[in-house]
Amino acid sequence: MTTGWMSGALVAALVGLSAAGAAAQDMPKVTIAMSGWTGFAPITLARDAGIFKKNGVEVEIKKMPVANRHQAMAAGEVQGIATTVDTHTLYASSGVPVQQVLVLDSSHGGDGIAVRGNIEKVADLKGKNIAVETGGVPQFWLAYVLKKNGMSIGDVQQTNLSPKDAAAAFVAGQFDVAVTYEPYLSNVRNAQGKTLVTSDQTPGVIIDTLAFQPDYIAKNPKVVQAIVDSWFEALAMIKADQQKSFEIMGKDVNQSAEQFAKSAQFVKWYDKPMNAEYLGTTMPVFLKEVTEVMLEAKLIRRAPPDQASMSTASFVK
Repeated sequence: MTTGWMSGALVAALVGLSAAGAAAQDMPKVTIAMSGWTGFAPITLARDAGIFKKNGVEVEIKKMPVANRHQAMAAGEVQGIATTVDTHTLYASSGVPVQQVLVLDSSHGGDGIAVRGNIEKVADLKGKNIAVETGGVPQFWLAYVLKKNGMSIGDVQQTNLSPKDAAAAFVAGQFDVAVTYEPYLSNVRNAQGKTLVTSDQTPGVIIDTLAFQPDYIAKNPKVVQAIVDSWFEALAMIKADQQKSFEIMGKDVNQSAEQFAKSAQFVKWYDKPMNAEYLGTTMPVFLKEVTEVMLEAKLIRRAPPDQASMSTASFVK
């Protein structure tokens, strides 16, 4: 009798494992392209804390240069892209349609133009060679800052380096000017470099969002909703257990929880009410301003064909 019970229990356990394995195999898989920017870290938290899987989706994160992400999306290698509104505008203008479904964060001092020597004001940047990632938010933000100060991107020289490499090159003394962001900007601050301008002086300009292609969204609305819901759950986890959350997110970028906390103070993560407000009201107006700046700086050759379809608030209501 005992043997029969054990056999039955063993069969039940095997059936349960088989069902779990089948469920895991059936779970939709989504690859999100992004960088190590502190603002994106709750995506890592949702993956590593099992939040995505709890909500029925398996997420892989691919760290890749901003210039390669839309090509990877067009090729089907990634389904989602986390980046700034201006970069999504660049993608859309180059023929890769994207629709932003979630506002992730905004930079509040997390981006900066690092300088040394006798550079005291934006006008002093004229003619300087600047380490800056071209085709991404550092270049757009540099163009925005220059425009607001009566200059243009043509007034400076540019050397294309990723934000991480730009910060390292600046600290090593190879450049007198570099545009970078957290967590790499902290390396500049720790090396006693000074920041000429930081993103808290241009509020609302550096905004990060998560986007998918419209066709993907139409075919997989439940998957997109699960990812959006998981973001909000990750923010709830940060609020409930900040220490553990910061440890998980910091580990991904080789930071301790304490180091990550210092980086995180320069970003603002967007919860559900903030998302509903931004995507519903602010985004359409901001997209027009972004396009104007990018056209004037010749960062794009033409405006995206349909700006109205570049964002939706339907997943954050």
